[in-house]
Amino acid sequence: MQEMSSEDKIQQGVREKVALLPDNPGVYQFLNAEGIIIYVGKAKNLKRRVSSYFVSRADHSRKVQVMVRQIADLRHIVVGSEADALLLENNLIKELQPRYNILLKDSKSYPWIVVRNEPFPRIFSTRKVIKDGSAYFGPYSSVTMQRAVLELIRGLYPLRTCKLNLSPQAIAKGTYSVCLEYHIGNCKGPCVGYQSEEDYAVSIAGAKNILRGDLRPAEEYFTAEMKRLAEGLHFEQAARAKEKLELLSNYSSRSVIVSATLTNLEVVYVLNDEGASFCNHMRIVHGAVVHSFTFEMRGRLDESPDELLAFALGQVFSEAREEGVPLPREVIVPMMPDAELFPTVSFTVPQRGDKLELLRLAEKNCKLARLEKFKQIEKTDPDRHTDRIMAKMQKDLNLPVEPRYIECFDNSNIQGTNPVASCVVFRDGKPSKKDYRHFNIKTVVGANDFASMEEVLTRRYGRLLDEGQPLPDLIVIDGGKGQLSFAFAALEKLGLRGKVSVGGLAKRMEEVYFPGDPFPHYLDKTGESLRILMHIRDEAHRFGITFHRQKRSINFLKSELENVPGLGKTSIDRLLKKYRTLARMARTPEPELAELIGPQRATILSEYLAAKAAASEASTGE
Repeated sequence: MQEMSSEDKIQQGVREKVALLPDNPGVYQFLNAEGIIIYVGKAKNLKRRVSSYFVSRADHSRKVQVMVRQIADLRHIVVGSEADALLLENNLIKELQPRYNILLKDSKSYPWIVVRNEPFPRIFSTRKVIKDGSAYFGPYSSVTMQRAVLELIRGLYPLRTCKLNLSPQAIAKGTYSVCLEYHIGNCKGPCVGYQSEEDYAVSIAGAKNILRGDLRPAEEYFTAEMKRLAEGLHFEQAARAKEKLELLSNYSSRSVIVSATLTNLEVVYVLNDEGASFCNHMRIVHGAVVHSFTFEMRGRLDESPDELLAFALGQVFSEAREEGVPLPREVIVPMMPDAELFPTVSFTVPQRGDKLELLRLAEKNCKLARLEKFKQIEKTDPDRHTDRIMAKMQKDLNLPVEPRYIECFDNSNIQGTNPVASCVVFRDGKPSKKDYRHFNIKTVVGANDFASMEEVLTRRYGRLLDEGQPLPDLIVIDGGKGQLSFAFAALEKLGLRGKVSVGGLAKRMEEVYFPGDPFPHYLDKTGESLRILMHIRDEAHRFGITFHRQKRSINFLKSELENVPGLGKTSIDRLLKKYRTLARMARTPEPELAELIGPQRATILSEYLAAKAAASEASTGE
């Protein structure tokens, strides 16, 4: 009997542990041979979920297969419900940072507001989250927004800013004295016993309500204080309470008001596109957006949108618990998650109205975050940026290869006169102007764009084939199905069917057509794939129009110079090549013209141009 290898023994040991797993909800951890946790997952049924990794399944991605081969041990934790499993999974992922889990982008650079766990708690900004019992609120995507909240709290409540140890024993020693903050009314002097912890706690509770986005308790408190003080004839103190109400009103007016009909709800939107995943979380309190934060998630195992949304919800609700915010009764989401995860929460996928507008706002925030990230990559790592765009174009257009080399053609003529065509080349998504080409239409008479396109493509790719030059990865035709069919016919005659991808870009709706497909292909209007196609199409049009204008101008000059007695084709060609315009010829001294076309013809030309200029001046004077 053949002895089992060490790897087979490990796998057998893992399978034995899997067989002993309970059918309860919980969290499982996979460890590698070095004892490092490489993956943390949640499950409604631990045995069924973990067993699925060790059964040969066609839907396992390559990344999952690689991870499974590294599993040398497993652990599990049984919890009461799938919702508890999700929150525990989220906490373990943040703590352990396993290699194969969805990970949050390091958010240490984002500012938080902390209510310090200490006697007479301080409230201040921090970028370090320490699990010491303190309450953290945020993170804030904008330092300006964070400062506005802190300024509001400090304007409303007289809280200390010093770093003194205000334990009862330290205060009893009497070693402290009040500072300037006390004298200007920003602090009530708890350091010398002028303020009790109970009175201070009232201010802290009010500040926490504001940090959670709820301004109403503060408004009700200061309104009652203003009335009480006014009735007691304490008009100066009542005026100060009124000033604090105005602070609240000014801060509230700066919030984004969504709808007066919406009460308290939250929005969680997940965007997974172009290899990047982002989540936007918005909190709506009394119809106003009081919190909006977008964070990046880094998937490791080609997670589905459902898995990304579940992870994002776990992250959001975990932070809510840390902040002491109760779970919302309603959450707006782009797709319905597992209803059993949070049985007390009602999830809504809106189809119309204000809630749908909220979801679109969250989507916009995610897209802006994605765009900002891609712009940063473009600056710091242009090769990676290019690779991403090329892979995206290949996927969007369903091409066999990345379109690193693209050529686009456009025809230009006015009522059939001076027909020309242009060929514009893009390499790695950018113009390669040294490779641009112009074509004079030779075999087509009149305005026949279809036949002109067929002629140009035949000449262009017939020459590339004869010279053994590389062919483009994608040919773009400026036009719809009609232009595309003639272009494809030309390529077929050259034997290029199946060897080069070709598509037409119609101007009206920016529709992309492919040979053999009667239906247009629609790309994301804001996506980079369509932007590059539109860029190369517009560049081909610009390049063709410029050449067409030059050709018309030269033909006009030719016909004008043909009116000069004694000037033949050779002389006209020399003059056009050197001077290009009649104005430059008129300014050129006659001896210089004589060197080019001879003394006699130079004299005739100078007299002709002088007479033409005089006639022009006379007509202008009239």
